[in-house]
Amino acid sequence: MIKKLLLGASVAIFLYTPLSAKEKIFVVERESSSLAVLEHDLPKSHMKDMHNMNHGVVKFYENDGYLISRDGYIVKFDPRTQKVLKEYKTSKSAIGFVIDKHYVAVANYDDKSVDILDRDLNPIKKFVTGSKNVGIKTYKNYLIFAQMDNDKITVLRDKNNGEKIPDFEIYKEFDNVGVMPFDAMIKDNNYIVGFFQSPFFGVVNLNTMKYKKINILLGNRQPVLKVPHFGFWSIGGGYVFIPAVGDNEVLVYTPDFKFVKNIKTEGLPVFTSLSPDKRYLAVTFSGKKFPVIQIIDTKTLKIIKRFEFDGKVLHVRWSSEEPKLYVSVNDSNKVAVINTKGWWLQKEIFTIKKPSGIFIYKETK
Repeated sequence: MIKKLLLGASVAIFLYTPLSAKEKIFVVERESSSLAVLEHDLPKSHMKDMHNMNHGVVKFYENDGYLISRDGYIVKFDPRTQKVLKEYKTSKSAIGFVIDKHYVAVANYDDKSVDILDRDLNPIKKFVTGSKNVGIKTYKNYLIFAQMDNDKITVLRDKNNGEKIPDFEIYKEFDNVGVMPFDAMIKDNNYIVGFFQSPFFGVVNLNTMKYKKINILLGNRQPVLKVPHFGFWSIGGGYVFIPAVGDNEVLVYTPDFKFVKNIKTEGLPVFTSLSPDKRYLAVTFSGKKFPVIQIIDTKTLKIIKRFEFDGKVLHVRWSSEEPKLYVSVNDSNKVAVINTKGWWLQKEIFTIKKPSGIFIYKETK
């Protein structure tokens, strides 16, 4: 009887507690073609029939949501209502996309092209490259991407200077940049590209349009033989953090890639994610340590916390509003919430089917 009264009281308190959180969380349910929608750390709904979500990616621009599916669809939706507004199939397989004020650009694997669409997904122009295209980024009035099969970097320039619907033209191309580019990132005015089969990465200075190659060295001054996906790097707080490929350590460099130290980790690191205040780094692993997360203090460069879950951890995402780290635990069909102020497991959100990518939307006025 006492338990029932306590339960009733807790429910009443919950019902009358004001819910002021503004973040809405979208979680890819990779095997059911859907997105789970969380509000106030509770499952609200599921956006179904979103195509092949094995590598689904969601991005937001102001109050518009966009998603690309592995089978080549780009979908525009309203993240406030979860209503799909339009979809367009660019190819049989899409790998990445970017959003700008007047356009959306999609890099395709198959049909080996880059599609330029307006913000309502009406096609504007298709650039056929004859290659799988990766690492698509924007900088000022440029659109930059790498051609995996042609070992080339392409820079497109908008002749309308970003003032209206773009009119892109090929501005400059860099040949023989490295063998099999596979990912890229923008750091200030530098386009940084990594390669599957070259022991360096490449940098295009987008102000001077000059290209150079940079070796990353381990602590023993041996070159890194494979640069991991740049989406797994973290840059901030005066350091660059790179998960080592094939070794139990996170590599630490200065922003100009001078070696600082290696941080020994419990397993083979896959993903590093920096907290909004740049104070902490969450590290996830592959293999036997798939269920583990380690937290690194970026001031001391030491591991301070460890969490282990009952399934593979596929993604993490820090809240920008509250002291929380969201963790997708794929095998257990749940999202775990870690309180990052006291470093304890605050909550587990179930009814999420095979979660992977976690994406946070914050409404703009």
